[in-house]
Amino acid sequence: MPGANSLALRLLAMALGMFGFGFLVLPPLYSVFCEITGLGGKTNQTAAVVAEAPDQGRSVKLEFVTAVNAYAPWEFHAGSDGMEITPGALYDTTFVAKNLANRSKIAQAVPSVAPQQAAKYFKKLECFCFTTQEFAAGEVKQMPVRFIVDSDLPAHIDTITLSYTFFDTERVSDASADLSHETAHERHSIH
Repeated sequence: MPGANSLALRLLAMALGMFGFGFLVLPPLYSVFCEITGLGGKTNQTAAVVAEAPDQGRSVKLEFVTAVNAYAPWEFHAGSDGMEITPGALYDTTFVAKNLANRSKIAQAVPSVAPQQAAKYFKKLECFCFTTQEFAAGEVKQMPVRFIVDSDLPAHIDTITLSYTFFDTERVSDASADLSHETAHERHSIH
């Protein structure tokens, strides 16, 4: 059945092409799109350098939301539910994470800001989300965030939500390995 093998190879090539497009091409395009439009709620991924210029006539409510990726062995929460801030002023807050596993683990936090339009005005000067975090078994860490919400924040935005999702990097790499293993298995089963 030479036709069946040819069809199977073309289908495999098409599946691998779609996988490559989805994981290699779309994320950079999405990042550029978010940067241009301000959509996606992405915040800066490296320390910003900004000067304080408080707008004393304005107050904005800042809420903190945390989540742990499914099946990750972590406790993770904000030091408080939120705070009232003055745009242009410098603030510090703390998030707390605990490794619930009986061995060392590495985690990465991914931030997001809502409404999406506020993301480009939320500037982190220091954040645990800039790098991976290493934890010993059972270790608890208090992790700081230092930020300024730019005083150019549009007047209609009176509440901002800063959220973090905490990922177990080992689980993410395990999932990638499982996907690679499944693709290799499919390649062998086609021949």
